[in-house]
Amino acid sequence: MTDDATIAEALRGVTTATLTTVLLRKGLRNVWIRGAAPLAGFPGRIVGPAFTLRFAPAREDLATPESWSSPRSTRGAIEDMPPGAIAVADAMGITDAGIFGDILCARMVKRGVAALVTDGVVRDGEGVIATGLPVFARGIAAPPSVAGLTFAGWQETIGCGGVAVQPGDTIVADRDGAVVIPKALVAEVAALAVEQEKLEAWILEEVDRGVPLPG
Repeated sequence: MTDDATIAEALRGVTTATLTTVLLRKGLRNVWIRGAAPLAGFPGRIVGPAFTLRFAPAREDLATPESWSSPRSTRGAIEDMPPGAIAVADAMGITDAGIFGDILCARMVKRGVAALVTDGVVRDGEGVIATGLPVFARGIAAPPSVAGLTFAGWQETIGCGGVAVQPGDTIVADRDGAVVIPKALVAEVAALAVEQEKLEAWILEEVDRGVPLPG
């Protein structure tokens, strides 16, 4: 597989559980983003390139409501997101400061962003759900991001849920969470994963017939 659209279509038919197995066989153990559980707008399996965002610990002179209007802000980052991208936000696992609310998520929908994946939380829960944006997060909290975080930048290597994510890595997310596939391996992994799914489907048929698992 070499065409991006073909690869993405193939990955939509592959579970994240299967992908972790295939990646393990390629020597990659740490690919599942911890804490990023389906929260809102889940339409099925989602596939797209990572658009990374990074937060740092809050510092009083930087993490202020005024910082939201800065060119280097979450608002500025959203205006840089291309259609089809999956926003992956390193929030350091902080669960008492929501990195995005309903307004920012609504803007992401307008820009054609495919989903938001984070190891943190969002705010304005009902509003976020109403936008229809698929969100994978640790949960919901009322305080804004500046209550506990400083926005640091976008489109750089981040650590999200204990996993290294680079811009352009492929993200696959479903009800089991979100998995990162390195950009250089995505075509090979997609082909192997499709074959693995076929094998497992055949095994399930054999189990249904009463065949013992050994062998």
